[in-house]
Amino acid sequence: MKVHKGDLVQAINGKHASVKKRGRVRDVIPDKNRIIVEGFNLRTKHTRGSAGARQAGIIEIEGPMDASNVMVVCPKCDKAIRVGYTFVSDGSKVRQCSNCQELLDDPDKRWS
Repeated sequence: MKVHKGDLVQAINGKHASVKKRGRVRDVIPDKNRIIVEGFNLRTKHTRGSAGARQAGIIEIEGPMDASNVMVVCPKCDKAIRVGYTFVSDGSKVRQCSNCQELLDDPDKRWS
């Protein structure tokens, strides 16, 4: 997946696309190609009170949405961009902005 936890994303499809709403990715479910974004796809859940810490009543939670409905926002050019990949000098693979060639990942954080 080209979207990672903690990325700033912008909606390109659905009811939030017309206002170009942005939010942070809270969780990623790669085997289903779904993500959970703060403030997107809100659902109401009716919960029963318990003796523990759970709040009783109607609460709103973010539901999972398809990763293809959002685009990553580049921190440098502040636009919704397509994500490319490049290899840095130590051989690790990092994500890169396709517009300004800025690295989206920390080169010290290795993944492949």
